[in-house]
Amino acid sequence: MSLSLVQSRALVGLQATPVTVEVHLANGLPSFTLVGLADVEVKEARERVRSAIQNAGLEFPHNKRITVNLAPADLPKDSGRFDLPIALGILAASGQIDATRLKDHEFAGELSLSGELRAVRGALAMGMALHTQGAQTCLVLPPQSAEEAALVPGAKAYRARHLLDVVRQFLPPGGLAPTGADDPGWTLVSAQAPTTSPRYDDLADVKGQVGAKRALEIAAAGGHNLLLSGPPGSGKSMLAHRFAGLLPPMTVDEALQSAAIASLGGRFSLSRWAVRPTRSPHHSASAVALVGGGSPPRPGEVSLAHHGVLFLDELAEFPRAALEALREPLETGTITISRAAHSTEFPAQFQLIAAMNPCACGYLGATTRACRCTPDQVARYQGRISGPLMDRIDLQVDVPALSADELLQSPAGESSAAIRARCSQARAAALARQGKANHALQGREIDQFLRLDPAAAKLLHHAGARLGWSARGMHRILKVARSIADLAGASHIEAAHLAEAIQYRRTPGTTP
Repeated sequence: MSLSLVQSRALVGLQATPVTVEVHLANGLPSFTLVGLADVEVKEARERVRSAIQNAGLEFPHNKRITVNLAPADLPKDSGRFDLPIALGILAASGQIDATRLKDHEFAGELSLSGELRAVRGALAMGMALHTQGAQTCLVLPPQSAEEAALVPGAKAYRARHLLDVVRQFLPPGGLAPTGADDPGWTLVSAQAPTTSPRYDDLADVKGQVGAKRALEIAAAGGHNLLLSGPPGSGKSMLAHRFAGLLPPMTVDEALQSAAIASLGGRFSLSRWAVRPTRSPHHSASAVALVGGGSPPRPGEVSLAHHGVLFLDELAEFPRAALEALREPLETGTITISRAAHSTEFPAQFQLIAAMNPCACGYLGATTRACRCTPDQVARYQGRISGPLMDRIDLQVDVPALSADELLQSPAGESSAAIRARCSQARAAALARQGKANHALQGREIDQFLRLDPAAAKLLHHAGARLGWSARGMHRILKVARSIADLAGASHIEAAHLAEAIQYRRTPGTTP
């Protein structure tokens, strides 16, 4: 049979779109043509496939005109993931393997010149696509990639180490294994998700800073964004890097989504399964690095922090365009990257933890050292953070520097495990009441679930009129107060809860 069809998948964002690799052998001048909107990496597969087939002891049809089509033709394809399906298509079209037995299988893998298979990006996305469709298709993948795909519930993933390992499974009836074949490397991989609890840095390492730790607890309970402001060395980064340990454990769906995004960039490791990511890009990062981009589009830091934490240290030093690009994902939890031919949507449900100095020299309001900045320099430095972005940060907390006595004599603080237990209980109460975390409440849900007692309602009306909050700012204060009430086990928002929430919200125009 001179025509064969092999199934694979291309990555378009987080979606693994089906691709049919069509291979046709015809008489004529010998050639190897690859069509179907293939990127340079895919076109280079011609040389890898040729060498891999020959070095594996198989026959490459040199005297034929080989045409490979990657359908659909208008879908961009990149990376070396199509090496294995192209090689199998050539072998099937030349009669060296049984083309009919390739049905109900999908293949992906990069070939070395010797025929060994190398891992590819996005194996988890392939497994999740089949799981969503309810398909019973078997995946054939290289080592590491097969283990990733097997994490998806119900996935049937086979690991193959060499091209010959795959060829042996699809030989024609009565066919013999190729000469010089090694021991079979074909294995059905079972899910091997780590069962140990994720490990995070402990908040007990941070001495003092009771107010900042309380703000971290509230942020973890309700999913709120947080800004830490204080002089250099006050412990802002230590607090931020320990925040992920306060969040409730990841569900299986959250772990799969987080791992699938990491897999797109080739960053996934089984040791990081169900560990909430903490991404901390350098302040020189561009807008594209933060929100994603490129051609084809790749996820940025906001997506790599999905179901985790995005820590922006030295917030005021980030480029203005990069910070303004965070506005939409902070509101919607997704980021859409549009190009002329198509658009791609990535999830971006992260918690923003930002840290900054109060002024350029860092010592405005500090008791340990005098500030050298003029009022104009202070205003210019603080003006790097726009009002709309600051309006999206629910909690804004000062982190004062500790004295030497406090640093040396203060006992260890409360452990992350104890705080996480309270946060998980408060988050569970919110989910039982409204089906989502407090920070995600919108529209009518705010009126329905954020119930205030009469004293709290009177305080809110008076504070809102006096302090000039925006509608978004007032709603965010109500959400923070609801999280404080959940931590206290209260059914209604009381005046004390609202008063604490108000102190975490700065009046427009004040020092951060």
